[in-house]
Amino acid sequence: MRLFCFPYAGGGASIFHTWPDKLPTTVEVYAVHLPGRGNRLIEPPFTRLVPLVQTLTEALLPQLTTPFACFGHSMGALIGFELARQLRRQHGPSPVHLFVSGREAPQLPSPEPPIHALPEPQFVAELQRFNGMPKEVLEHPELMQLLIPTLRADFAVCETYTYTSDAPIDCSISAFGGLQDHEVSREQLEAWRDQSRASFSLYMFPGDHFFLDTAEPLLLKTIARDLQQSVRMFM
Repeated sequence: MRLFCFPYAGGGASIFHTWPDKLPTTVEVYAVHLPGRGNRLIEPPFTRLVPLVQTLTEALLPQLTTPFACFGHSMGALIGFELARQLRRQHGPSPVHLFVSGREAPQLPSPEPPIHALPEPQFVAELQRFNGMPKEVLEHPELMQLLIPTLRADFAVCETYTYTSDAPIDCSISAFGGLQDHEVSREQLEAWRDQSRASFSLYMFPGDHFFLDTAEPLLLKTIARDLQQSVRMFM
């Protein structure tokens, strides 16, 4: 089983660096590293979801030769969902499971006004509100100047996204949320149920929007269990 993992806005593959050692050995973790960050910092980041997903689909197709699942947190959840729909449009292989984390269902209107085009002081203030940037980074002007273009681009990916109605996908969906997350509610996560023809599960973990760090052991245990159930159904 291959598990393709998609990061949140501003994040890279390093978010998932501990996962291969903490998930069962039967799970191969493929952490997706998008342009505009880390060792791809000089590459222009995507600012729209459609070209991102189209490029990603072509890049991943050679790796989809064995049963696979997708995990995405926040922006990554949107990427994983639209990747599954793009594969279906191309009559490609389908994931056996989709894990969506910290993101409202795509058919719901965003409850927050867009921030990607705000002047820099206001944009940085909004980043602080999300609690996703370490204080040391926010207080390091040179580092912030490197990161802001990618963060703006990632927020643009999410904030310019337009949901198009289509049939639910065939694979099971597990939705994850943080009990103290003020950005995404349980009801907004529950609405992912409408996007699957198969089973749906909702799990709430201790923590805010970045519970995937603070509740990692419980999160990975849940992922491993749901993957095992999906594999049984696939076989």
